[in-house]
Amino acid sequence: MTSTEDHEDLRAQLATLTTEAFRPELSEIDRLDTLEIARIMNAEDATVPAAVAERLPAIAAAIDATAERLAGGGRLVYAGAGTAGRLGVLDASECPPTFNTDPSRVVGLIAGGPGAMVEAVEGAEDSKELAAADLDGLRLTAADVVVGVSASGRTPYAVGAVEHARARHGALTIGLSCNADSALAAAADHGIEIVVGPELLTGSTRLKAGTAQKLVLNMISTITMIRLGKTYGNLMVDVRASNEKLRARSHRIVALATGAADEEIEAALAATDGEVKNAILTILGGVDAATASDLLTTSKGHLRSALDHSRTG
Repeated sequence: MTSTEDHEDLRAQLATLTTEAFRPELSEIDRLDTLEIARIMNAEDATVPAAVAERLPAIAAAIDATAERLAGGGRLVYAGAGTAGRLGVLDASECPPTFNTDPSRVVGLIAGGPGAMVEAVEGAEDSKELAAADLDGLRLTAADVVVGVSASGRTPYAVGAVEHARARHGALTIGLSCNADSALAAAADHGIEIVVGPELLTGSTRLKAGTAQKLVLNMISTITMIRLGKTYGNLMVDVRASNEKLRARSHRIVALATGAADEEIEAALAATDGEVKNAILTILGGVDAATASDLLTTSKGHLRSALDHSRTG
């Protein structure tokens, strides 16, 4: 196929995508005053949660499967290009400070490598081979989960990542896109298609599509971590206190979980080297730091289970 034919084929594909559709009613939006444009944009954004809500059963099924793999020692890997890739990298980078995960447990791959976070890398998104090489570089296994992210659902890098992870390594695969009947969803074990419709600016999928992807990635990582025992109720008990703000937050989390006095909280945090989950267990379970550590190891990090054992043991 010639270069001209390739471009014609791509234009034909884009013409079928709702995320690329032109909205004639907005063709003179640049003539409106700023407040009116803001109102239109805000109204557009308000439709995104409803689109996500329609796919909650599919999202929940993918999360349960993800949590099962990670509980067995697997990793969560996001793979995408452009905005989709950046959102995956963002979500992955937030997991260590929020849930005290090792940086290798949740990984974001962006077509073209880290430099593509701030500058487009020519042709990277069009390469399935690049996606395969990036995954092989992680030494992917059947225990892992790969989430391909693409607004169009046709980006070769995202589709290639899912295809390679599933066929070559037996990894669990999830395809997150914003168009119906996408190649990405078809290639994955779990297809999640959040159809948000045409964008305010034609084809600018960093807008509604990007918002939808961010919401779903938030769900995948957050609920997976809840299932893995990284929270106690709605408290981030595995938060990593790496700065003054987080140290203050750690104290507040222990206070909310236990109702203990400041002096007791500080003593518990000091005894457990600042580990919030362990500190809570020493207070509520009435055990010393070493016992708290052993109980949490036995319960695979689930604080509620460790508390039950402390009270019955």
